[in-house]
Amino acid sequence: MFWSISAMAHAAAGSVFQFALARLSLGIGESGSFPASIKAVAEWFPKKERALATGIFNSGTNVGAIVTPLIVPWITFHFGWRAAFLGTGALGLLWIVAWLSLYRKPEESSLVSPEELAYIQSDREEVAPTVPWRVLLKFRQTWAVGLGKFFTDPIWSVYLFWMPDFLSRNLKLDLRGMALPLFVIYSGASVGSIAGGWLSSRLIKEGWSVNASRKLAMLICALAVTPIVLAGHTSNPWTAVLLVALAAGAHQGWSANIYTLTSDMFPRSAVASVVGFATLLGTVSGMLLSKIVGYILQSTGSYVPIFVVAGSAYLVALIFVQALAPKLKRAEI
Repeated sequence: MFWSISAMAHAAAGSVFQFALARLSLGIGESGSFPASIKAVAEWFPKKERALATGIFNSGTNVGAIVTPLIVPWITFHFGWRAAFLGTGALGLLWIVAWLSLYRKPEESSLVSPEELAYIQSDREEVAPTVPWRVLLKFRQTWAVGLGKFFTDPIWSVYLFWMPDFLSRNLKLDLRGMALPLFVIYSGASVGSIAGGWLSSRLIKEGWSVNASRKLAMLICALAVTPIVLAGHTSNPWTAVLLVALAAGAHQGWSANIYTLTSDMFPRSAVASVVGFATLLGTVSGMLLSKIVGYILQSTGSYVPIFVVAGSAYLVALIFVQALAPKLKRAEI
């Protein structure tokens, strides 16, 4: 609700300062989305299905990235820019009504049979008390997830915010010519999100350990990103677009698994807090990288150094995850 009201507040802004306050409020409201989503997955799915469930809901962000550039400009053209903010905020309020009406914990839902409930809770741990932040920061597992996102979240911001500039600057595409390439990139991200989650879930069902399944899926995703270092060297638009699409899909597959690590290593009562902390680290590093990207482009005009960083960041992150959580041992809270 806070996010929806913040989105609608943009329409009431009468100055740059007021608009900036609305943006700040929107960011605060948005921060609760993924922690709540990961906790819901932990409540509704056993470990062997959590990564796939995370991949599916995470793919929705990419669908939004595809649909928004198509719908919002149309609303703006016909009804004005204020209507675009009012419309997106109103959709959020409608979603809240649906969520409050439909969402229940498995044990509280009348739609879940006793057999289904037993399956959902087949590997559920005992309910742990709420854990203070200062306690969570003492665990290596918290920093494994946090640093994993610190090194990789900023790369997604490159795909999300800098691709139009890359397509224009390097590949000489105009705004109209970007539509199909951006569709391909974000469609690839959606497919990768589901595929990455499916892979580790499938390996667990085949008898692999949770640790080996998650780490192998993350390694494959990390390696799949590396070809993006070639994107800055090609003059063929579709070669570059397909390389970026592969990297974006690999990122989302990585994301589906690193989010799921929280429910692998922490009780449900701590999952949202750990995800929130890890997302904070990812956001801070995203702010830093945004400044660095701007400086590099201003100084060199080239995306080559940026793609080199993008291609290596996931392997670096996986090294930290492995060093801090070599066995995905359960945090003893």
